[in-house]
Amino acid sequence: MKIVEGLLYSNDHEWIKVEGKEAYIGITDFAQHKLGEIVYVELPQVDDELNAGDVFSVVESVKAASDSYLPVSGRVVEVNEDLDGEPGLINEDPYANWIVKIELTDESELEELMNAEEYEDFCSKEE
Repeated sequence: MKIVEGLLYSNDHEWIKVEGKEAYIGITDFAQHKLGEIVYVELPQVDDELNAGDVFSVVESVKAASDSYLPVSGRVVEVNEDLDGEPGLINEDPYANWIVKIELTDESELEELMNAEEYEDFCSKEE
């Protein structure tokens, strides 16, 4: 299982990469591995205003469909349209293939997330 230093992680297995007031969000290697071969990714609409805990995407695999929950509140500023035609990119590299880019509306929510070491410990208890 690959965990990237410098990212933040949620207990729903989403990662977040913060760049100033914006953040890229995707699902972790742990999540894509549990799902198996990903065949479809439902993307949100640009300009959607979402709160922490809201569903921002549905990721479907040959095994199941899984909701992805936004770890922090924000406004969608970009979606990864590459996933429309090639959802399996997430299986190839879940950290390079983000799902959504948001403008953060409450940066204090970042404090609730785990760093790489904490996330690794969290995953070891879930297996």
